[in-house]
Amino acid sequence: MAERGLAALCLVSPENIYYLVGLNHQGYFAFSLLVLPLDGQPLLVTRAMERATIAAQAPGSAHLTFGDDEEPVVAAECAIRQVTGAGDRVGIERGSMSLPVGVWEPLRQGLDDVKWVDGSGIVEAIRAVKSPAEIELVRRAAAISDRAVRAGMSVAASGVTDREIAATVYAEMLLAGSEHPGFPPLIRTRDLLLHEHVTGPLGHVLSTQDSLMMELSASVGRYHAPLTRMLHVEPAPAGIDRAAELAIAGLEAVRAALRPDALVGEVYAAWQQVIDEGLGHSRYRRHHCGYLVGIGFPPSWVGGSAVVGLRGGDDLLIRPGMVFHVLSWILGQLPPDYVVSDTVLVTPSGGELLTTTPRGAAVVR
Repeated sequence: MAERGLAALCLVSPENIYYLVGLNHQGYFAFSLLVLPLDGQPLLVTRAMERATIAAQAPGSAHLTFGDDEEPVVAAECAIRQVTGAGDRVGIERGSMSLPVGVWEPLRQGLDDVKWVDGSGIVEAIRAVKSPAEIELVRRAAAISDRAVRAGMSVAASGVTDREIAATVYAEMLLAGSEHPGFPPLIRTRDLLLHEHVTGPLGHVLSTQDSLMMELSASVGRYHAPLTRMLHVEPAPAGIDRAAELAIAGLEAVRAALRPDALVGEVYAAWQQVIDEGLGHSRYRRHHCGYLVGIGFPPSWVGGSAVVGLRGGDDLLIRPGMVFHVLSWILGQLPPDYVVSDTVLVTPSGGELLTTTPRGAAVVR
C-alpha cells in the first residue's frame, strides 16, 4: 500500500477479508467491506445482524453496520471517510465479483474528492505464498480429500446411484474434520464429463460400462486441497490403461517442473510436451493445466474471482510455498477420456504431491 501511495485499501472478497482479520462465516452473500488504512485500526462494514460474529472473530476491527432497510453504501462511505481525506489515493478491489455495481457507483460518486485506484491483486500476491501454518492446514485438507474420494470409490458399483456415492463422500469429509468446501464435490457420470462445473449428483444408477468422475476438496480453516479421480464399472473401456498412463505422465511432468524460479509458462510447456508426444500430434490444447489454491469461500476453491492458472506463455514466477491444483485432463483424444488431478506444494527442492490416492484406472463391478 505504501509503495502504491494508498491511504486506504477497500477489500470486498471473502478470501482477502478472512486472510486479514479472520472473518469466517456465510454472511458474505450480503455486501461486506474491509477498509484497511495504511496506519490504524481496520474497519469492517457488514449487516447489523453480524455484530456477534464480528465481536467474536474480528475483535480488532471497528464495526460499522447497516440494517436491512438501509443502504450499505452509507456505512461504507462513513468508514472510508474516517480514515481518508480529500485527495487521498484509495484502492478498491474492482476485479472482485463481491463489489456490486449498485454499491460501487454511489460510493464512487459520494466520495468523488478521493482518487480511486484499482487495488485488485495486492493481497492475493501475498496470499500466493503460504506460511508454514497455512501449509499445515492444506496438508490436513489433502488428507481428508483423499479419505473422501477413497470412501466414494469404495461404495461405487453397478446398481449404486451417484447420490449414494455423494452421500458417502460428504459424510466422510465432515466426519474427518472438513468444513463445507468452496465447491461441493463434483460427482458426474461420463455423459456430463465436459460440463465442468455441474456438481451433480443427479440420481444416475451406475451400470455396466459406466464411468464416474469425482473432483472434490476438503476444507480445513478455509484452506483447500482438491483432487480428481475416475472410476469405471467393468468391463474397463478399451484403451483405458494407455489413457491413464498418458494423463498421469502429464501430471508428473507438471510436478517435476514446479520448481522455484520457474515460470508458469514453462510449467505448462512441460505438460504440453508430454501430451503432444503421447498423442502423436500437437493439436490438443487446454486453457491451463492447474491453478493456485488455498483459501476459498463459496462459490469456488480458487481463492477469489480470478483464476491464477498454469497457462502457456505466462511469466508468473514460481515460488516455494505456492500450492497448485494440477490437472491433467485428456478429453476427446483417446478412447476413453481420462482425467486426473492432485494438489501440489512447491518446496525448495520441487513439487510435492499432497494428495496421494492411486491415480491409475479404477475398475469396479
